Formats: sequence, C-alpha cells, structure tokens
Amino acid sequence: MANNTVFIVLAGGKSERMGIAKGLLDYNNTYWILEQLDRISKTQITEVYIGLGFHYQDYFNAIPLLAEAQTHFMYFKEMKVRVVINPNPERGSFSTLQTVLQKIKTNQAVLISPIDIPIPNATVLNAIIEIENTIVLPNFEGKNGHPIKLSNAFWKSLTPLDPKEENTRLDFQIKKVNLDEITEVEVNDSSILKNLNTQNDWTDYLNSK
Repeated sequence: MANNTVFIVLAGGKSERMGIAKGLLDYNNTYWILEQLDRISKTQITEVYIGLGFHYQDYFNAIPLLAEAQTHFMYFKEMKVRVVINPNPERGSFSTLQTVLQKIKTNQAVLISPIDIPIPNATVLNAIIEIENTIVLPNFEGKNGHPIKLSNAFWKSLTPLDPKEENTRLDFQIKKVNLDEITEVEVNDSSILKNLNTQNDWTDYLNSK
C-alpha cells in the first residue's frame, strides 16, 4: 500500500549509561540499528532517515552503508535510507530531530522513534501509519509510547524552535495540541514502552525474547 509517511530513527546521543553506541549493540549476530531497520522494512514504510551525532564515526566504521548514505539514499532491503548528522548533538535529541526534519519533504508525515526503543511489529506500525491526525500515539495498557506519528503541518512548526530553550521538547509540544487532534492507537506490543538505557536493560530485553 502506498503511503506518504517516512520513518526517523534518532541515534545521536552519548549512550553514556550503555557504554557503547546503542545502535551498535549485538542483536542476533547483527547490529541493533540494522535489526531496527529490518523491522521497519516489513511495513509500508519505504523511506527512513537516521539522525546521528556523538558516535557517528563509530557507526560509519561498523556499517559502511551508513557513511555512504550521508550524501544520497542507500538501499536496505528495498527501503531507502538516508543519514543526517547533527553537528551539535550536545543540544539533545530534539536538535537531532530538527536536523533531520530539515531534509524531509514538506508534504510527508513522519514516524519518530529513538534507537533505544524497540521498533514494534509490522501490524502495530501499519496501524499507526494508516491513521490520519495531527498526532498519532501507540498506547499499551493506558501508557503511550513510540513510534510517534506527526503530520507534516505539525512537524514543520518544530523546525524553527530554539533547542536551547528548556521547554523545547517533543512531549511538551505535543501537550499544546488540542485533544481532538491526537489519536491513541491501542496496541498489544509492550515494546513501545521499553527504554534500553543500560546494559541491564539490554540484558533483560534479550532475555525476554
């Protein structure tokens, strides 16, 4: 099914508590970021942007395809992948998001997820993609998670914001939206709530599979 939604994976952080770039963690004999891309490739999504920052050279050394994807789209399982480097990752994940959004076509909606939250199954992702609203949030047992879908009108309002301001965060901006412009999609995949910040988190996640 054709769609006009692109996926953004945010992987620009320091990963201080994990001790390694999270996307380069080993998952079933591949890198975690490639596992995440593989999950996305099983959906309607045909275009992915990856926002890198602090560890971009580690990613390039490990996965040459990502280095090439800086200047043009590269293909991963018939899905187009583009890499965008945040020159100021110390400003936080919102600044990485803004850097990526500047590369997106203005008529496209976006799905956004940090690298440390497992991409849910294709059924969940496609359900989110198919809903049209300003904000679409997956919800598991009363709690909202990721990935978050943003309409093109909404995300375009994010690019001019100053990332140095305390309240310049995606969750704060979503709270400003009228409730009738937000759709919560009930899902049966608890992975939308996981946050893999530490080695213990990662070990627990691997043991749960």
